[in-house]
Amino acid sequence: MATTKWLLDPTHSEILFKVKHLMITNVKGEFRKITGEVISNGTDFSQASVNIGIDVSSIFTNDEGRDGHLKSADFFDAEKYKDITFAGTSFKKLDDENFQLKGNLSIKGISKEVTLDVEFGGINKDPWGNEKAGFSVSGKINRKDWDLNWNAALETGGVLVSEEVKINAEVQFVKQA
Repeated sequence: MATTKWLLDPTHSEILFKVKHLMITNVKGEFRKITGEVISNGTDFSQASVNIGIDVSSIFTNDEGRDGHLKSADFFDAEKYKDITFAGTSFKKLDDENFQLKGNLSIKGISKEVTLDVEFGGINKDPWGNEKAGFSVSGKINRKDWDLNWNAALETGGVLVSEEVKINAEVQFVKQA
């Protein structure tokens, strides 16, 4: 079967993250500039190749001061490390809708293997005849694995920012002719 190339549709895709703040609530952020491609065997995504790129400077948490801090050397060091990348190493079909995606996540020049849960939403055509595939992606990472170490101790014990980061993405890919 011939391979099919699918490109990420950035206007219908989002990558979000949540981090526990003050040990009591989750604070959400997103990356607003993402690119990506999937190479599949036709419309069979089992064993597909997945590559995603994220522009670090596109981080948005609804607070300019926090965004600036996250772009600084305390966290992502966006001037030195402009992109976060994900290169899939396996895309295993668990059932008709669920997959397990393993790959190398590179942040600040450090690459570590992560495992993400993927729900396949299906394939459909938009009103302009473009064939699209949709996926929901979720997972957790420990930010310290990528030297995102900054924190502050709380007067009452504990820390300002948790080590665990929850990742959620809703992504659409457009089939290329």
